[in-house]
Amino acid sequence: MFEATTILAYKSDDYAVIGGDGQVTFGNAVLKGNATKIRTLHNGQVLAGFAGSTADAFNLFDMFEGFLQSRKGDLLKAVIEFSKAWRKDKVLRRLEAMMIVLNNEHIFILSGNGDVVEPEDGKIAAIGSGGNFAISAARALAKHADMDPKRLVEESLHIAADLCIYTNHNIKTLELKK
Repeated sequence: MFEATTILAYKSDDYAVIGGDGQVTFGNAVLKGNATKIRTLHNGQVLAGFAGSTADAFNLFDMFEGFLQSRKGDLLKAVIEFSKAWRKDKVLRRLEAMMIVLNNEHIFILSGNGDVVEPEDGKIAAIGSGGNFAISAARALAKHADMDPKRLVEESLHIAADLCIYTNHNIKTLELKK
């Protein structure tokens, strides 16, 4: 499990949102409280977030962006090719990071082992130390509250921050609308 972050993504029929907190820790100390762990890729058509080593994550973002470009923005093809490369490369296999990538059609978790996981419901995914708290809150809010997707992500991350010591309330979000 990766400490020091929580990333949550939610996809509805016409809206995709990713959010993350800003806390970076080293051991038992907070190094930074306002880090940005989410970004847009491929001309703003794909959203991505990471948990784990920051340096490893930036390498993964850059590499994944290359796969997106070569696959002309086709997220499904890019994640499959990316996972193949991740599994084959001796250096990549040692990276300590996970990613969530999504667009208006798909949402995937990319693990540190080169695995590609599409959430069972195809709508909600979370990674990081507060991921289970955030996804639990998001599932409950999606089922019982009438909220727009951005607010659902923000509220779920705040709930995770209340429970996870590696997650803070400095929440940032990115969104795509159809």
